[in-house]
Amino acid sequence: MAAANLMLTDLASVVKQVPTNYIRTVSDRPNLSDVQTSDASIPLIDLQGLHGPNRSDIIHQIRQACEEDGFFQVKNHGVPEKMVINMLRLAREFFHLPESERLKHYSDDPSKANRLSTSFNVRTEKFANWRDFLRLHCYPLEDYVQEWPPNPPCFRKDVAEYCTCVRRLVLALIEAISESLGLKRDYIDKTLGKHGQHMALNYYPPCPEPELTYGLPGHTDSNLITILLQDDIPGLQVMRNGKWVAVNPIPNTFIVNIGDQMQVISNDRYKSVLHRAVVNSDKERISIPTFYCPSPDAVIGPAEELIDDHHPAVYRSFTYAEYYEKFWNRGLATGCCLDMFKSLKA
Repeated sequence: MAAANLMLTDLASVVKQVPTNYIRTVSDRPNLSDVQTSDASIPLIDLQGLHGPNRSDIIHQIRQACEEDGFFQVKNHGVPEKMVINMLRLAREFFHLPESERLKHYSDDPSKANRLSTSFNVRTEKFANWRDFLRLHCYPLEDYVQEWPPNPPCFRKDVAEYCTCVRRLVLALIEAISESLGLKRDYIDKTLGKHGQHMALNYYPPCPEPELTYGLPGHTDSNLITILLQDDIPGLQVMRNGKWVAVNPIPNTFIVNIGDQMQVISNDRYKSVLHRAVVNSDKERISIPTFYCPSPDAVIGPAEELIDDHHPAVYRSFTYAEYYEKFWNRGLATGCCLDMFKSLKA
């Protein structure tokens, strides 16, 4: 009986009300009527010509977006539209597999590299979130791909190709972001050690009372940079000037957001911004974030070139393993793990 309710996907199809463990306190609910909507809620940057005549202009746009928004969208990003559509299809098909097939991959252990789970961290959290997810580590691919689900058919092959393509996009962006900070083009690349890449296939089922709960509550991302693919159902909201702003999906674009590690490297010039996922009562939603991060042993700290008498180091140096452990154990909270790593002089 317990196994029948292990995943939200199976519970959501039979409940008419949100179970009590998902219901937030009144002060911590989404307040959906107070959310701003705007087609231009975050900048849209055309990457066409990033490696050509438009490079300086694109880097200027990236700098402005990272300083002012912490989020931007990209088009002409080099990931084929056919691959994007197929990735969303595979994610939906996975969560529509029979329960017994999906549960082969279940684990509530956050340290497990490849796992199906629900909410965020069921071992530590007070409230559950209206989300199931499949977490996959994907760099180096050969270390992980054989642990991925074999179903739907072609899942491993097609997801591996997608991961490789998105990694190319990430590497181009972190070069551009390095330049935008006035650093050498390869500075951030070299800071990341052996690099790490993982992704989540997020599934948000229809929710009978979306005003009572979250897909994911307000949080920042612990990693360096996140590349988000989402379907055509709205759900992402970003904190801007103290207000939640809905980011409406634009076909064949990715959403890029600065993570906590980038904020540290930039010595607070670039901001890792609060964002959240809300749910709706009518339609399921799929989102697929790729999280690019340092390797666990990489030492992260503000770039020396960005520290001077007027801009002292805001953060101490730390390993990414130390940061990531604190992030998962702390759970998603409105706020940021970064405060725990501030320099004593800051």
